[in-house]
Amino acid sequence: MSAKPNPLTVYEGALRAAQFIRGRADKAVSVAIVLGSGLGAFAEGLGQSVSIRYDEIPGFAHATVEGHAGRLVIGSAEGVTIAAMQGRFHFYEGYSLADVTFPIRVLQLLGVRTLILTNAAGSLNTELSPGSLMVISDHINLMGVNPLIGPNDDRFGPRFPDLTLTYDPALQNIVMEQAEAIQVDVRRGVYAALSGPSYETPAEIHMVRTLGADAVGMSTVPEAIVARHMDMQVIGISCITNLAAGVSNRPVDHSQVIAVGERVREQFTELIRRVIARLE
Repeated sequence: MSAKPNPLTVYEGALRAAQFIRGRADKAVSVAIVLGSGLGAFAEGLGQSVSIRYDEIPGFAHATVEGHAGRLVIGSAEGVTIAAMQGRFHFYEGYSLADVTFPIRVLQLLGVRTLILTNAAGSLNTELSPGSLMVISDHINLMGVNPLIGPNDDRFGPRFPDLTLTYDPALQNIVMEQAEAIQVDVRRGVYAALSGPSYETPAEIHMVRTLGADAVGMSTVPEAIVARHMDMQVIGISCITNLAAGVSNRPVDHSQVIAVGERVREQFTELIRRVIARLE
C-alpha cells in the first residue's frame, strides 16, 4: 500500500483533512476517542452525530480489519462534543506509521486536546482476565520503528519530545475512580506493542513479561507517541480479550477478540461516558 501523506507535507495534508471534516460537521471538538477491535459500538450511542467514512476524508487510509468499521463519528456524549474513530489503521496492514498516525494529527488540528486510546489486548498478567479492562500507565514500544522518524515539523512539536508522562496520571485516576463507582474491574498496567499481524509465540510472551509488560497488542503506541509530540493529553484503556500465548494453552483467535468486545460493550460504554463527563 502506498503512503497517503508525503512526510514533508503531513501538516498541509492534515489541515486539508481537518477543513474537510469541518465542512461536514462544523462543531468544536476537544475530546476524541479511538475505538479498538470490537469496541466501535460506543460511537453508535452519540447524540446529534455526523458519520464520515474514512475513504471520504483526504489522506485517510482504509480500515481492513474485522471489528473496525472505518468511520469518524462526531457527536455528543454527556453534553460534550467528541470525535470517535470507529476503528484504526495498523502497521501490519502495510501502512506506514505516518498513515497510521495521520488521523491523530488531524484530530489535533480540529482542536482535540484530550485523546482516549482504546484497544483489544492479550493479558500477560493472570490478574487481568478476559473481559477486564486495563488503564495503561506506560508502554513499551517493541514495534521496531517510531512514528517520529524522519523530518520534524515544528508546527506539530519538538524534535525530541519527552514521554515521561505519556499517559496522564490525573486522567488515569479519573478512569479508576469512575470504574470503581460502577464496579467495573479495572487495573493499571504496562502495554507492550508489537508489529503483528501474527500473534506472539510463547517465547516472545515470556520475553515481554520479563520486560515488565502486563498486556500486549498491535496498536496504540504510535498514536500515543504522536499525540504527546503535539502536547495532547492521553488516556489509554485496554480491553483484555484473551490470555496471551504461554499464559494459557488455548490458541488465540481474532473471533474471540470480537466476542469479548461485544460482551463488555455496556460496561465499557458506561465507563467511557462517565470519564468524558469528568474531562470537562
